[in-house]
Amino acid sequence: MQYKLEGDVFPSVEIQLARGESVFTESGGMAWMSQDIEMSTSTRGGLMAGLGRALAGESLFMVTYACKGQAGTVTFTPEAPGRILDLDLAPNQSLICQKDTFLCAEQSVKMEMHFNQRLGAGIFGGEGFILQKVTGPGRVFMAVPGEVHERTLAGGEKLLIDPGHIAMFEPSVGYDIKMVKGLKNVIFAGEGLFLATLTGPGKIWLETMPIANLAAKIRKYIPSKG
Repeated sequence: MQYKLEGDVFPSVEIQLARGESVFTESGGMAWMSQDIEMSTSTRGGLMAGLGRALAGESLFMVTYACKGQAGTVTFTPEAPGRILDLDLAPNQSLICQKDTFLCAEQSVKMEMHFNQRLGAGIFGGEGFILQKVTGPGRVFMAVPGEVHERTLAGGEKLLIDPGHIAMFEPSVGYDIKMVKGLKNVIFAGEGLFLATLTGPGKIWLETMPIANLAAKIRKYIPSKG
């Protein structure tokens, strides 16, 4: 499998498949494809696996794109301006990501729901109790709104983050929620009641433009009835 990333603010990834090669994505994730590509839809892993993905924010059904000719191309685009990250996962290497981050992957990659075991993080973390988990081996493509900042936290190192800015993190990173201190900070700082705490060791990926923040900004300019 070969691929090509194009674009800047509105990127795309064109994947070139040889005969017998295939990739999968969520329902509605494909932008265009050549005539030698055949698509098939399934729950990928059974009904319970599909329901689990639905709870994690993805579609119940997944779509596989396989090359039936000598060669073919299929192109995927994200739903919002930002970056496409291409990651080559080793066997049993996993990443925890927020919903809607997954774009597409090789068939060998496993995608499943990931329960947030901390009650506070589940209720107030902005992404609920269930996140997504992708596991190698294989290449996976992630769509991250805005720009991406990568950081590697040392053991015990903490970073306080607005929950919407967390794109992905390694399973070794601890994730919890901390209440903002000070009444004036809660009322006037505009950051809400809670911040996420990521604790190392491990690598994290942060996004600069959460979709919820963008939607809230646009909402102010939409005329209301009456």
